[in-house]
Amino acid sequence: MSPNQDRKPPAAKNARGGRRARHSLSREMIVEAAEKIAMREGLDGLTFQALGKELEAHPTSIYRHFRDKDELVLELVDTLRSRSYGGELKATESWRDDLRTQARHIHDHYMRYPQLALQMAARTTRRPMEFSNVEFALDAFLRAGLPPDEAATCMRVFGNVIRSLSSMESGLHALDTEARNRDALAWEVEYRSVSAEEYPRIASMGDHLTSIGDPRIFDNAVELFLDAVEVRARRAASAG
Repeated sequence: MSPNQDRKPPAAKNARGGRRARHSLSREMIVEAAEKIAMREGLDGLTFQALGKELEAHPTSIYRHFRDKDELVLELVDTLRSRSYGGELKATESWRDDLRTQARHIHDHYMRYPQLALQMAARTTRRPMEFSNVEFALDAFLRAGLPPDEAATCMRVFGNVIRSLSSMESGLHALDTEARNRDALAWEVEYRSVSAEEYPRIASMGDHLTSIGDPRIFDNAVELFLDAVEVRARRAASAG
C-alpha cells in the first residue's frame, strides 16, 4: 500500500468555486450578514452582490428568501427593533409613564444604530415589532382619555416626533468627531458672541441656550407632547 492510499482526497469544490451549497442559507443568516454590511457601509452598501460575498454564496440564492433588497431592509429594521427592546413594553397604570418608556426605548435604539437612523425613521416595516409598538401606543392614548380618532392621530404624531428627534440626535453622533465638536462649540462660542444690537434675544439669553446634543431636549419634547395630550383629553371630556 502506498503512503498516500489511506489519505482522503481533498473535498472537491463545487461549480461556484467553493461557495456554500444553494440550500444552506436561511433568512436569519442573511439578515445577520445584512446587518454586518449595513453597519460597515450603510444601507446604500447593502446589495445582494455584497451579501453573496459576505455569505460566500451566489447572490441569486438570496432571492429564495427575499424577493428584493427592500424586503430585506424591512426585515433587518424590524429585527434590530426587536433586539433593542422586544418584549420590554409592558403597560402600567400610568399612560404617561408608558409613553415615556416607549419614547426612551425608541431613542436609545436609534442611538445604537446611528448609521441607519435616518433611513430607519422613514420606513414602515408592517412586521411584528412595529405592530406591537403601534398597539402599545394606541392603548396608552386611549387610556389618556382621547377619543379613538384623536388617539390615532396623536399616536402618529408622537411616533413621527420621537423618531425625528432620535434620528437627528443619532445623526449628530454619526458625524466625524471634528465636525461634531465644531457644531457643539458653536453654541458656546459663536452664539454668545453675536451682536446684541442685531440679535438681542440671542445675546440676552446666551447663557440659557443648550447645546444641540443636550439630552434634556429629547426629554422636554416628550413632556411637552404629553402635556398637550392631557389638554386634549380634558377638552374631549368636557365636550363629551
